[in-house]
Amino acid sequence: MDTIVLSHALYQPGMDALAGKANLIIPDNGNSDEIIEQLKQADAYILRIGKIDRKAIGACPKLKVITRPGVGVDSVDVAAATEHGIPVVICPAANSHAVAEHTLALVFALSKNLLESVEETRKGNFSIRSKYAAVELAGKTITVLGFGNIGREAAWLCSAVGMKVCVYDPYIKKEDVAALNYSYSDDMLEAVGQGDFVSTHMPSLPATRGMFARKQFAAMKKTAFFLNCARGDIVNEPDMIEALTNHEIAGAGLDVLADEPMKPDHPLMQLPNVILTPHMAAQTQETTEKTVLMAVEGTLAVLRGKKWPNVCNPEVYRHPKWQNA
Repeated sequence: MDTIVLSHALYQPGMDALAGKANLIIPDNGNSDEIIEQLKQADAYILRIGKIDRKAIGACPKLKVITRPGVGVDSVDVAAATEHGIPVVICPAANSHAVAEHTLALVFALSKNLLESVEETRKGNFSIRSKYAAVELAGKTITVLGFGNIGREAAWLCSAVGMKVCVYDPYIKKEDVAALNYSYSDDMLEAVGQGDFVSTHMPSLPATRGMFARKQFAAMKKTAFFLNCARGDIVNEPDMIEALTNHEIAGAGLDVLADEPMKPDHPLMQLPNVILTPHMAAQTQETTEKTVLMAVEGTLAVLRGKKWPNVCNPEVYRHPKWQNA
């Protein structure tokens, strides 16, 4: 029977789907440096939180598949996996609506000053209502940076509550955006400057890491809010902290940071104009069930020698290991 290492236990439907199909090792740790002895036993590795690097992949000759229950693969050395003939299974489009809903939830929370209002009401400060901090969303503009599955869904949800949408994505045609009655800008700073809310929906890639920095925050309206439900490392966090601390922007709603799990002493935790959630946008019951079942199905399929289609490195199937598959 194959051995599957899971960095952390999956949502219960995923664990049920694995029951009896493999020997399971769950170190409750995703740092490949710290769990290397367990990984050396693995035929498959399902990575929820953590990383697996080139050194670990090279040290695990039994490893046949790496699975991410999601779409982000910045925590996996995909090039090294491909060189070793290891498919990296992903779960595309499973979480689009959940992440878009979380984005909209942050938009509402920020626009209605919910965090401060709840905290002050609990203290007995009923007069917080007279701060008049809440704003209406109808007629406000959300700038969507990245118009893939999640960006499109977020734009649609925001437009449904009366918001205008401005799109920046260099890989999308202007006419395709115009057909949806959204505006389009091929200049990021111009697009950022239009937004009352600026929401990032881009993957973590060499070209996007640190992409949103001082210049982009300076281009935002002082009354605008920044949103990130994508990847933490696409934002320069010191520049964001400076912009928020100096009230160069109104606030931020963040589901991701560059370093996770998030630390309670992180400077962003101390800022009253920031709402932080623990990388949970895709963690709805419905989406998580779909995702873990997709992850398990793909993992088991590759272990059986099937060329599973939902991988981020399809070129891996040209590797000698797969020539007779």
